[in-house]
Amino acid sequence: MTKAVFIDRDGVVLNNANHYYIFRIEDVELVEGIVENLKRIQDKGYKLFLVTNQGGISKGLYTMDDVEKVHRKMQELLAVHGVEIVEIAVCPHHDKVEKCLCRKPAPLMIEKLIAKYKIDISQSYFIGDSENDMLAAERAWIRGIRIVANQNMGASVKEL
Repeated sequence: MTKAVFIDRDGVVLNNANHYYIFRIEDVELVEGIVENLKRIQDKGYKLFLVTNQGGISKGLYTMDDVEKVHRKMQELLAVHGVEIVEIAVCPHHDKVEKCLCRKPAPLMIEKLIAKYKIDISQSYFIGDSENDMLAAERAWIRGIRIVANQNMGASVKEL
């Protein structure tokens, strides 16, 4: 079975200190140290997956196409250094607009990736910067690692 690290996007991979919603490619800025940290995790045999709530879609602030463009840009920046995000799971809903089963802290996005890629949950982690991320990890039966938003996660992920 495969071991994996599931990662939140905003505040963990992408710096959102100046943009609550990141939906324009010109706003794509990687968090300091993310390339080195993800490369180190990947080199230890973990598959990397991104799991992100994008409620701005539901609110009509931007589109799934905008999100996909941001993801392509982010993946290009990571790929230059040999970092591969295997798949990106996106919840486009927002609970102020509509109810859904996928928005974190619900574990559905993680559970689908676990099933699709035959992930060994006993060897897997979720790295996030919010309580909802940690709840999603707990509900998916994987260990959560909470980091400080927009900060280098290096010290927090030494155990991996």
